[in-house]
Amino acid sequence: MQALGIDIGGSGIKGAIVDLEKGKLLTERYRIPTPQPPTPAAVTQVVGKIIKHFKWKGPVGCGFPTSIKNGVCRTESNLDKKWVGINVEEYFNEAIGLDFCVINDADAAAVAEMRYGAGKNKKGLVMVITLGTGIGSGAFFNGIFLPNFELGQLHFRGYEKVEHYAANSARKREELSFKKWGKRLNKTLNYYSLIFSPDLYIIGGGGSKYFNEFEQHLDLSIPVIPARSLNEAGIIGAAVAGNESFCKQ
Repeated sequence: MQALGIDIGGSGIKGAIVDLEKGKLLTERYRIPTPQPPTPAAVTQVVGKIIKHFKWKGPVGCGFPTSIKNGVCRTESNLDKKWVGINVEEYFNEAIGLDFCVINDADAAAVAEMRYGAGKNKKGLVMVITLGTGIGSGAFFNGIFLPNFELGQLHFRGYEKVEHYAANSARKREELSFKKWGKRLNKTLNYYSLIFSPDLYIIGGGGSKYFNEFEQHLDLSIPVIPARSLNEAGIIGAAVAGNESFCKQ
């Protein structure tokens, strides 16, 4: 079975057709830079271009970089504040003419990793932390999906948000060495551990490709492992959500 997954990020919007049995991309990722400013109309236009590129006619699963509740955007995160209060599923449906299931982008990555990747058959509280323009976080407890763990939005060490301190974008912006970035990630993960006491961290997102560079600077009492799907997890999890009507559960 196949499905289209679209991953909307702060810097890029990408999609691909996914093999849902294997959890693998059947096509090359098609990526378009996130428009600036990332207003509803501008982002929707890009989503439409990706759907047209794949000539897709069925339901669409979409990972979205904000807190999403019953299809409604609750926070602006790395998008335009005009998104807040909009039912994203209805907005896309009316503009594009297809059925959409929209979930938080880190939740989508967590869905992929728990079903096909590093989190498969793992018990306890598993947190998938995505490192990109921001810090996303998806959580499962004994295999049960817990939506909207927006840990990147927490305040930390004088920063407005912890993602401003430790996201992959912070590494680039401040030209941090992997050692310095790794130490920031270590402090961030220990901060999360103090609050939630997870049993496992899985590191995903675009920053996960540097896992071997910063792993030696992590010192935690629980395991930290890289995502198997790396930067493709968001697309794969979004495709699963769209096919299985996560939004109607």
